[in-house]
Amino acid sequence: MRHPHYVGLDVHCRFTQVAVISESGHLLRQQECPTTIPAIVQALESVRRPLSVALEEGPLADWISRNVAPHVDEVTVCDPRRNQLIAKDSDKDDSLDAGKLAQLLRGGFLKPVHHADSLARVIFKQHVALYHDCVRQRVRTANRIVGLLSRHGVCVREKAFSQHRNRQGLISRLPAHPVLHKDLKLLWQAYDLSADHVTAMRRRLKHLALQEEPIRRFVFLPGVKWIRAATFYAYIDTPERFASKQKLWKYAGLGLQRRQSGSRKQRVSLAHRANRMLKYVLLGAARSAVVRGNNPFASQYRTWLAKGKPPAVALRNTARSLATTLWAMWKSGASFRPDVVGVPPPQEIPVKQIKREKGRI
Repeated sequence: MRHPHYVGLDVHCRFTQVAVISESGHLLRQQECPTTIPAIVQALESVRRPLSVALEEGPLADWISRNVAPHVDEVTVCDPRRNQLIAKDSDKDDSLDAGKLAQLLRGGFLKPVHHADSLARVIFKQHVALYHDCVRQRVRTANRIVGLLSRHGVCVREKAFSQHRNRQGLISRLPAHPVLHKDLKLLWQAYDLSADHVTAMRRRLKHLALQEEPIRRFVFLPGVKWIRAATFYAYIDTPERFASKQKLWKYAGLGLQRRQSGSRKQRVSLAHRANRMLKYVLLGAARSAVVRGNNPFASQYRTWLAKGKPPAVALRNTARSLATTLWAMWKSGASFRPDVVGVPPPQEIPVKQIKREKGRI
């Protein structure tokens, strides 16, 4: 029977440190190779299998893990924030980091980071992220324009200058200074370019979303349209990665985490380490569903308000319900049914209770 080997990869743009650990924890080899797939594969194939490889999450992690997977038995992309041993233990060196990473893999202490299986899904997620980056860039430029105008007593919002026909009137309200006018026109050019990018990216993203069957079912939920549905689909990737809805809530920044030490009182707070994009999308969808009204999510929101919950808590509970509905639809392949939203699943009756009930009849 062959004993397993564990390999830690400390990846950089130009080179990669490779450390090989035996089953007993002894360092067998350390080497440096170029950060290219042929060089890394050659280094790994020189190690006897079974072979497990670990590397930390980063810009190159998906590319390396996807191309290395066929040549090893297991690839683990781990969360670097949890690898406190590498960050705090004694000296800091690339070769030491690779060895410590292999030791953590051997001990089973690494927390894996999910990566999509197919290149097409990776590119779709990158496209969704690029669209949101374009939106943020447009908003950032619009805020700079609003700030510049407000410094001269012209207090307006983005919609006041989104159309070209309204801009000349704003210029006439400013001091007659050529530098100020040129700066404002330069910002408007950047804003127009960002707005054009958002329009083009939105059109392309909707075209790609139409090709995915789960997204076509997601858009029937109140408050969920193509962009929010595509974002949920891209960042979740597969519903099977979550064992329960509570884990989904924590990943999306909607769940609670509990901390207690000794006899101190238990502290409950929102999960901080979460996917912020999912959090904003789900809260935005919940807010739209509440404003829209005449749907089960708006009814849930009003029910929580009637129970004395603050509006922020009621909105977060609504977002949880909406996320759970999307997740359940994806897992079951079912369509949206408003009548089952908020209805708890049937509970199984224990066998002992069934026998007792039979004895009473």
